[in-house]
Amino acid sequence: MAEQIRRTGFGPPWLRGALVPGADGTGDGPDRGGKLSRLPWFTSVLIAVFVMVGTGFAAQAQPDREPLDAFARVLLLAGPALLLLRHRYPVRCVFGVCLSAMIYLGAGYPYGPIFITVAVACFAAIVSGHRKAAWWAIGLLWAGHLLVGHLLYRVLPPSGDAAAPWGPEAGVSAWVVAVLVGSELVRVRREQWIHDRAERAAAEARRADEERLRIARELHDVLAHSISVINVQAGVGLALLDSDPEQARTALTTIKAASKEALGEVRQVLDTLRTSGDAPRTPAPGLDRLPELVEQAAGAGLTVQLQNEGEPVALTPGADLAAFRIVQEALTNVVRHSGSRTARVRVGYGAGLLTLRIDDAGPATGDEAGGSGNGLVGMRERAAALGGTIEAGPRPDGGFRVRATLPLKPKETP
Repeated sequence: MAEQIRRTGFGPPWLRGALVPGADGTGDGPDRGGKLSRLPWFTSVLIAVFVMVGTGFAAQAQPDREPLDAFARVLLLAGPALLLLRHRYPVRCVFGVCLSAMIYLGAGYPYGPIFITVAVACFAAIVSGHRKAAWWAIGLLWAGHLLVGHLLYRVLPPSGDAAAPWGPEAGVSAWVVAVLVGSELVRVRREQWIHDRAERAAAEARRADEERLRIARELHDVLAHSISVINVQAGVGLALLDSDPEQARTALTTIKAASKEALGEVRQVLDTLRTSGDAPRTPAPGLDRLPELVEQAAGAGLTVQLQNEGEPVALTPGADLAAFRIVQEALTNVVRHSGSRTARVRVGYGAGLLTLRIDDAGPATGDEAGGSGNGLVGMRERAAALGGTIEAGPRPDGGFRVRATLPLKPKETP
């Protein structure tokens, strides 16, 4: 997880700054103004004040320890000063803080809140992903504490010091374990938070991609059908403009109606983008509009026979729209690619399935149709989204057949 954050720069500011150089003003490298990135001054100064004041009070209760002199105060300030680099150089920081604490203890100065700097440095190293360094640093500090308290006390100040009792060592060990375990728990919790957030972002991206695909499919189906009708009628109008002006007028009337229908459906699709989450102003087309589709196909010179089999069932809006678009795209392909001027559409209800079958007698014209080639792909995607299938290919006796099966889920009634 830490490596992923370093590579992508994704994550909350407190962790991104610890892992990614120059991120959020806490990493390495210059900012846009060319200055060094902002350091955690406030917390470091606050810790320094607490350590200095707290150690002064603690020294009053430990008259047997060495008095606080200038060197002691330098060591007390060294830890907070190193904490300024805990985001940029967490490993150097934790080892440096532990070293300054070890020198302070070896010099015989009073015990006190200097260990807070150790805890903060350890926490920063573990959260930034340098777990082994933190464990080694605090482990060496603990071992050095045992060495000073039980072996080197004879040669180290204060003079006349005795060996440290073993009883309090249990408390020191518990403190070390508490710091390490607490840091690890925070690290795991925050990494889980980042993982969950990344999953939510990925899910949102997938939903956005699916929505873009749905809109692209809708626009393709609307425009492909209407423009195919317009293309055919424009050719008829141009051919008959001089010899049969009345028939050319009819072709232009068909073009006007088809373009108006296309503009209305495109506007409906775009309205869903402008008013996200709101219900569309007009209902989406469904199988009840197949007669209109047959009429539009007739305007393109295609005679369509419409046949229903079984007892019709009111479908869910998604299934109804998908079924309509599949029939629309299949008829559009007949207009574009088939030399036949007739097609048959069968809509079957039964056995828990809605069956659509669109046949034309062919043959294929072989002419450049000007399409995008996404028609069959779009039909398959619509069917697959509902758990259905699409079969499309030449018929044994010539022509072309599209057969779609969709799970029949009746619309729920209140």
